[in-house]
Order: sequence, then structure tokens, then C-alpha cells
Amino acid sequence: NVALRIILEGDPHSLKWIQQSYMQVFCTTFTAWCNSHLRKAGTQIENIEEDFRNGLKLMLLLEVISGERLPRPDKGKMRFHKIANVNKALDFICSKGVKLVSIGAEEIVDGNVKMTLGMIWTIILRFAIQDISVEETSAKEGLLLWCQRKTAPYRNVNVQNFHISWKDGLALCALIHRHRPDLIDYSKLRKDDPIGNLNTAFEVAEKYLDIPKMLDAEDIVNTPKPDEKAIMTYVSCFYHAFAGAEQAETAANRICKVLAVNQENEKLMQEYEKLASELLEWIRRTIPWLENRVAEQSMRAMQQKLEDFRDYRRVHKPPKVQEKCQLEINFNTLQTKLRLSNRPAFMPSEGKMVSDIANAWKGLEQVEKGYEEWLLTEIRRLERLDHLAEKFKQKCSLHESWTAGKEELLSMKDYESASLMEIRALMRKHEAFESDLAAHQDRVEQIAAIAQELNELDYHDAVTINSRCQGICDQWDNLGTLTQKRRDSLERVEKLWETIDQLYLEFAKRAAPFNNWMDGAMEDLQDMFIVHSIEEIQSLITAHDQFKATLPEADKERMTTMGIQGEIVKIAQTYGIKLSGINPYTVLSPQDITNKWDAVKHLVPLRDQMLQEEVARQQSNERLRRQFAAQANIIGPWIQTKMEEISHVSVDIAGSLEEQMSSLKQYEQNIINYKSNIDKLEGDHQLSQESLIFDNKHTNYTMEHVRVGWEQLLTTIARTINEVENQILTRDAKGISQEQLNEFRSHGASHPFGASHTDKRNGMMDPDDFRACLISMGYDLVRGAVEFARIMTLVDSNNTGVVTFQAFIDFMTRETAETDTADQVMASFKILASDKTYITVEELRRELPPEQADYCISRMTKYVSGDAPPGALDYISFSSALYGESDL
Repeated sequence: NVALRIILEGDPHSLKWIQQSYMQVFCTTFTAWCNSHLRKAGTQIENIEEDFRNGLKLMLLLEVISGERLPRPDKGKMRFHKIANVNKALDFICSKGVKLVSIGAEEIVDGNVKMTLGMIWTIILRFAIQDISVEETSAKEGLLLWCQRKTAPYRNVNVQNFHISWKDGLALCALIHRHRPDLIDYSKLRKDDPIGNLNTAFEVAEKYLDIPKMLDAEDIVNTPKPDEKAIMTYVSCFYHAFAGAEQAETAANRICKVLAVNQENEKLMQEYEKLASELLEWIRRTIPWLENRVAEQSMRAMQQKLEDFRDYRRVHKPPKVQEKCQLEINFNTLQTKLRLSNRPAFMPSEGKMVSDIANAWKGLEQVEKGYEEWLLTEIRRLERLDHLAEKFKQKCSLHESWTAGKEELLSMKDYESASLMEIRALMRKHEAFESDLAAHQDRVEQIAAIAQELNELDYHDAVTINSRCQGICDQWDNLGTLTQKRRDSLERVEKLWETIDQLYLEFAKRAAPFNNWMDGAMEDLQDMFIVHSIEEIQSLITAHDQFKATLPEADKERMTTMGIQGEIVKIAQTYGIKLSGINPYTVLSPQDITNKWDAVKHLVPLRDQMLQEEVARQQSNERLRRQFAAQANIIGPWIQTKMEEISHVSVDIAGSLEEQMSSLKQYEQNIINYKSNIDKLEGDHQLSQESLIFDNKHTNYTMEHVRVGWEQLLTTIARTINEVENQILTRDAKGISQEQLNEFRSHGASHPFGASHTDKRNGMMDPDDFRACLISMGYDLVRGAVEFARIMTLVDSNNTGVVTFQAFIDFMTRETAETDTADQVMASFKILASDKTYITVEELRRELPPEQADYCISRMTKYVSGDAPPGALDYISFSSALYGESDL
């Protein structure tokens, strides 16, 4: 040690006492060190004092260890050629900031071993040790600190210097085990076997780490204080051998981190695509079902359609509403992650944008909007049709019963062989029939009108209705023709018949209209009705009461008519006329009148009972209306109030973002707990529909209004929670502490970002407020118009005239946030590729975990260049693609 220090200090006359043993250690160590580098150029030295004398291998050594080209050496073999070459080497050493004291080219050329060793140590110190830097320490101190850090966890190792700390060999073995635990089993090493430990380290280093053996184990163990320079030279080889591996490990970790971000983002993209496809497919299948407005032919089938629609609104659609909301939340979260990791924005497949899904959803709600109304309209129509059809059949049956046999009767020619009295009787009888026929004209018109209405309402069995109606009309026309024909025949013989029984005729004339009135009364008393309100049934009751008020007058008419018959009997008895018992002018008998009158009196109380039952039903419906309205008038305003509260809740809640999230979650749970009220209202709504209640004057809130409001409320609270989640994501990704975030907000408290302004400006500030905010935070913008303009281009790149809170946060963290870039990733790949512009599959599999290696191999393009081996991959374009417009 003293000898080499003397060499470096430039006192060659004091070197005479150096022992030959020390010189041999230096020669061995320095020769091995030089050959470890010269091997890279395909050569080596045998004798350190002879092989550098011509300067050629000395220049080659400097080129190898520096990576730079030296001037062309002189090719001559004369002494001055050698001196020139050595001077070129020494000049290069001096150009690296090294002062060579008393070391000249002549001494090297002459084979001065001491000067040669001093020069080699200078080279080692400059190129192998000086550039070592660990935590603001360099050269010897940096190398010592590196050794201490790497061997700190190992037992029996305490590196304090470069001499006695290495005598037992454990420090060297610890260095190797720390970086390559597969090469040495440290647990089997013993402190009392220094030679074995040293030889193990020397052999492993030479065989597996390409570090030549520079020292002798016996020399180190048997020397009280091993030479510091020799130890430093040997240990520096370990530093350089492992520093590259650590650099490659760091580069590999950075690449893995970047690839992990991309893989996670790709997974989120795939999930979005899958969820969007499923939701769009459900909408595509559902819309044709809602667009199908083909009415069923029966009330039961249409009510089943209504029940299916209720299931759709209450069972099938709500989960899809949540899926749509979750899809929007996932999309926003994905875009936030891509932006925070400097990745390009996600563009979904064609037709699967959030706007496409929103448009499809809007189309679904448009066709859904009129579907329930159509169902209810069709149910009303079918109800009306059933009522009309039953009424049509009832009137047809009455009419057909009346017309039965009338054609045969009118076609008879009984007047041809009748007596005078019989002719007169036939004439009067026919007049009575005409009166009866005219009275039935109104019923025929009613039948035709009902048939027409059934056709207009598209009754499913209109063919049967039309056929029956046409038969009645044709028969009615034929009756009119036959009636007129018979009258003409009777009038031709009327002059032949002069006697007429006035009393029979009068009875017939009175009995026929009265009989028709009773038929009409019975028909009205049995008439079916359909009402939807108390007012309508009350109107029917009023009409019925008015009818009952006419009964006394009708009874007088009955008594008068029956009095005529009594007068006939009285005359017959008085004058001894034997009556046949048959009125020749009418088929009605007094008993018929009596029977029908009894029937009318029997039907009146039955009608009273029917109307009262309907009153009870309408009162029950009114209770259902009020019950539904009472709940709807509470739930509707509650939903509106909650919607208004949500628009303020994220601003009004104080504390950290996590505390805001907790409050919003609790708020959301309170809303979800309210769902039972909605379900109860749905139950009342179903009862109303089953009772055929289609209007409600007690509330302005329909079930549809409540459903839409509830779905909007759930969607709004979910989106508000997602906004806070994205703020947390932004804060964590930007490296912002809660204290910094509070500081940002405190600066914005007097500006639009503060809680007092977000309501008015929706979380945005204009340029003047933003300038004031920056000045309050210490920015010198009083005269810095240019600087402020530059900042505005960063926070408002689209020139909207406002600064959002997100842009404010991005600006405040842009200078300090630690984000990876394409250049950083390229630099990391370059380390793994040993400074090549391409990388091989073997290098990727060696340096990266299997999953990340496969990811790179499957996506990297082939490197196109003549000097690249087959299968070489282009990591430069791959790195750029990670941060550009690409499918990666």
C-alpha cells in the first residue's frame, strides 16, 4: 500500500524498498483485471511489464473500457513509434480529468514495472471506481457503501474497509449470494474456513460471472492487512457485473408495471364491450315486443298482456336500468384510468358508444311509453265490445221472437173466404199489426246501430254480427213489403165489409202500444250497463227513479185497457152475446197484459238491487283511487326532493373524499330502503287496474311518473358516487395527499371551486377567478400576462372560457406527479436489449415474468433491418404504441 501511494504521489526514488511479494500481488491482480477487458477485443497480455511497452494493447485496453475510439496508432516498431503510441494513451487518460504525476511514456516503453503498475492503477481508479456513485458518495466511498448495503443482512459480515473486512471470504460470498443465490449456499459457509470461502468466491466468480481470479487466497489470509488497492480492484468487478443486472431488473419492473396497466385497461375494455353488447341485444329483442300492437280478441288475453307488461316494468327492466348506469360508470372510470396513465382514450366498437346505448335506450322508452296506454285502451275497447255484443244478442233475440211467424201470417189469404165481420176484423187486426210494426222500427234501428259500432270497434266476430243483422234487416224489409201488400188486399174488399166490433178494436189499439211500452220497460229494466264513476251510476239511478214515477200513470192505462175488455163482457152478458173468447183484432189477451204487468213490477226491485250493487262497486273503486293518491302524493314529492338534494349533497358534505363517499353510500342506502313504499304503490296500482280504474282525479302522479322518477333517482345517486370515486382515483393516481387536496380546496373556497359557488357555476371558474386563485397560491401573475396565457392553454385546451375542477387538479399536480412515458419505457427495453435497437424473444423471456413476456411477444412487430437476427422484435414502435392511437 505504501509503495503504490508513493507511485501515485510521484516519488520513484523512494520505491527501492518495495518487497518483491507486493509487486507480485499487484502484477497478478492488475494483469487479471486488464485481461478481463482485453478478452472482449479478442486478445490478452501475459507479462504486464512487457506487453504494454509498444502502446498498442494499452490503447486497445482504453478503447474497450471507455467505449471510445483513440487516434490511430503508429505501426512502426522503432522506439519513437512506441513512445508515440504510449503518449496517445496517456493523453487520453489526461483528457478524462486524471493528473499523471511522474509517469512518462519513456518509463512505460522501457518496461519500468513500478511506473506501469502505477499507470494501470490510475486507469482502474478512473474507469472502474471513480464513476461508482451511491447516494451522493462516489469512487471509493461509493463502492464501500454499496458493499455495506448489499451485505448488511448477512451474519458474520461487517464491511468497514477494503482490507481486513474481506480476509475471511464471507463478504465476497455474501455479495455473490445477494445477487445470485443459486450459485452459493451461504448457510453452509463457516467463518473459520477463510481459504475455503475465498476460493469458493474466486471459482464461482470466474466460472459464472466472468470475473477472472485476481487474488490468491493464501496471500490474503496470511497477510495481516491485505492490500486495499487489490481488493478494491477485484470488488469493483463485482459492482460492474451486478450493476447491469440491477439496472435490467429496474427496467424490467418498469416495463411490467406499464404492461400491467395496459392489461388491466384491456380487461376493462373487454368487460365494457361484453356488457354493452348484452344490453343492446336485450333492447333489440325488447323493442319489437313493445312495438307489437296487435290486439288480442279476448279480454282475458289482453289482461295477460297487461300482466306481462307489469312484470317487464317491475322485474325485467329495473336490472337493465342498473346495468345501463353501471356501464356508464365503468366507461367513465376506464377513461379516467387511461387519462391518468397517459394512455389514449378508449373508443368502443362501432355502435357501442355510451351515446349509442343512450339512443337505443331512448328508443326503448319511446315505444314503451305508449304501450301501456294502448293496452288499457284495448281493454276498454274489448270491455265495450263484450257489452255491445251481449246487448246486440239480447235485442236480436227479442226482435226475432216478435217476428217469428209474422211473414207466414202476412202471406195468408184468409180474407178471400171470410165473412163481412171477419173481413172487418182482419182489417182492424192488420191496422193493429202495422201499429205494432212501427213500434218495433226503433228496435231494428238500435240493432243496426249496435252492429255498426261493433264493426267500427273491430269486433273479432263481426262476420256473425253482420250476418245476423243483415238477416233481420232483410226480414224487416220483407215484412214491410208484405204488410203493404196485405193492406192493399184488405182495402180492396173493405167496401164489402162494413161491420166492425169497435170495442175489440179499441182494446187492440190500446193494448198494443201499452204492450210495447211494457216490452220496452222490461227491456230497459234488464238492460246491461257499464259505468266508471259514482256520477255515472247516480245518473242511472236517477233515470230509474224517474221510470218508477211513471208507474202509477201506466197502471191507470192498464186499468183503462182492461176496462174495455170488461165492457165487452158486460155488453155480451147484457145482450146475451156468446163470445168466442178471442179478440179478432189482436193476439194480445187481457191475461197477457196482466202477466207482463206483473213481470214489470217484479223487475223493478231487481233493477234497484243491481244499481245499488254497482254503487257499492264504484264506492270501492273510489276508495282505491284515494288510497293510491294518498301514497302517490307523498312518494312523488319525496322523489323530487331527493333529486334536488343529490344535486347539492356532494358539495355540502365536508371532510375527506372517503368521508364524502361514506356519506353518499349511506344516502344511497336510505333511498334503497324507501323501495318498499314504491312496491306498495305498485300493488295498489295493480288493484286499480284489475278493478278497471283508468283515471284518478285525486292525484297528478301516475304510476308511470313514479317509476320514471325512481329510476332517475337511483341513476343520479349512483353517478354522484362514481364522480367521488373518480376524484379519489385521480387524487391517488396524481399522488395528492388529503392535506394537499384540502389545501387546493381552501384556495378555491373564495372562488367557484369552493362550496359556496359550485351550485351557481356547476364546479367551474372563469379566467378572472382562476387568475385570482393562482395569485392567492403564490403565482406572480400581476404582470405575467404571457405566463397566464400559457397556463390557460394547459387548463382550457378547447378554449371553452372556463376551468373545471379536474383541470385545476391536473395543473397543480402536473409538475410533481410521477408518471411513466413512452421514452422511459423505451429506455427500459433498451437496457434489457443490451443497448440494441431491437430485442429478442429469449431476452424478453429471460428478463420478464412469463405473462408479461408473452404479452410483449404477441404484440411486438418484427424488427426490419439487415443486421438483426431472425425473430428480432421492434420494442421502439411497441413503446410508442402504448401511449398513442393504437389497438394496444
